[in-house]
Amino acid sequence: MPPVASDATTTLQPSARHATRWLILAVICIAQLTVILDNTVLNVAIPSLTEEMGATTADVQWMINAYSLVQSGLLLTAGNSADRYGRKKMLAVGLVLFGVASLGAALAQSPGQLIAARAGMGVGGALLMTTTLAVVMQIFDDAERPKAIGIWSSVNSLGFAAGPLIGGSLLDHFWWGSLFLVNLPVAVIALAAVVTLVPESKSRGGERPDLLGALLSMIGMVGVVFAIISGPQSGWLSGRVLISAAIGLAGLAAFALWELHVPHPMLDMHFFRNRRFIGAVSGGILVAFGMGGSMFLLTQHLQLVLGYGPLDAGLRMAPLAVTVILINFTGLGVRLMPKFGTPGMIVSGMSLLAAGLAAISLLGGDSYGGMLTGLIVMGIGVALAMPTMANAIMSAIPPAKAGVGAGVNGTLMEFGQGLGVAVLGAVLNSRFVALLPLVAAGAGSLPAALARTRTDAERTAVHDAFASGIGTSQLVGAAAVFLGGLVAAILLRRAERAGPAEATPATPSGAEPAAAAAE
Repeated sequence: MPPVASDATTTLQPSARHATRWLILAVICIAQLTVILDNTVLNVAIPSLTEEMGATTADVQWMINAYSLVQSGLLLTAGNSADRYGRKKMLAVGLVLFGVASLGAALAQSPGQLIAARAGMGVGGALLMTTTLAVVMQIFDDAERPKAIGIWSSVNSLGFAAGPLIGGSLLDHFWWGSLFLVNLPVAVIALAAVVTLVPESKSRGGERPDLLGALLSMIGMVGVVFAIISGPQSGWLSGRVLISAAIGLAGLAAFALWELHVPHPMLDMHFFRNRRFIGAVSGGILVAFGMGGSMFLLTQHLQLVLGYGPLDAGLRMAPLAVTVILINFTGLGVRLMPKFGTPGMIVSGMSLLAAGLAAISLLGGDSYGGMLTGLIVMGIGVALAMPTMANAIMSAIPPAKAGVGAGVNGTLMEFGQGLGVAVLGAVLNSRFVALLPLVAAGAGSLPAALARTRTDAERTAVHDAFASGIGTSQLVGAAAVFLGGLVAAILLRRAERAGPAEATPATPSGAEPAAAAAE
């Protein structure tokens, strides 16, 4: 990443503030953790919401999806706003919005009120997702930044693993609104720390806001993400999914065309001519693909094949997150970086992630012991690849666009995870249907197939068909992640050999200098 101009560096990292950089990281990681937790924590409250609020299945789906839809649709816009108006300012605004919306969710009296509150939380979450990473880029220098990003990335893994556990524990003692009330003290403490500790930074100059670009990016992302979310329930060839996907793709295409011609683009499309950026983007999507798809498959594997309950299944998935956290907090990945380089770290991490998925498929079909080995190997791979990928993406974008870079990283995570669920879910369903015994032929899900059986032998055959479908899907995911790691590493290696001119895109005509200015 090119160094920040000396005047901006002096202002961003004076000695007093620089000494608190790790404390600042701890604060923004806590805020980040809250945002990630709310992606998964509501799943365990579905029975309570159905009973106490009279929520229908459609209501529950919207309660869960309103948050992720709004958040994914606003990531690029939120990052651009942080660059333009100030990263500290937008971080504070995000915390306030997230806290207020969480209070609204806890006090909601109807499904409609809870859906609206969850959408509001998505707005705050988008600001937090982008500004936390952008602040990390500003307060850490090149030497410490990889370790800081590794810790920040570990929080994502912890959040996805801990969501069901925390949610289940709260529901054992309190009512469903407690899932949101716990966000309030975190938001208040984080806001006070941000106001006191975090230095302000924003892009120089008075670029006009790209309002049409913001609208098109939101339409595109919401359309695509909604299609991915709706596919498993509505069917991938249903009108709802196809229309949503068409609107989303059209929106993204229009966004790309507009960004090529607008004087001050939200996302400079010339970045996509940069091999370093393309390599990091490709790898980022496939790491998220492997993580999202594997979590989707592991949950079903543990519950539907091995017979664990939701809380027990969550506990048994925890070793993956624990491994990621241990490796990144001990700085092992950072110490390996000089030896392997960015391409080597990515191909090593993604190969381990693929090996872990394959181990779960081949060794974890009948017992948890084989799965545990695969989870630990997956955790090592994620710990090596994901922070390296995020650092590569952010380093390929000028410091003045750190917020947009964080938005790109977040968008890739959302898209890759959804793609993993969609593709591996389709492989699972196809294999399952093909292997079903004649008595259950035509059933599209495990419960529907079991409902058609009459004997223990038939039920065993159905379970075996589902387990085989899970195993096949995991092997497909492993192959995709491994090949993606090779492609990403080759592109990044070529970019490194091309020299500095290829490492960072030139500043587009009419844009401000790459350095970020501090207030």
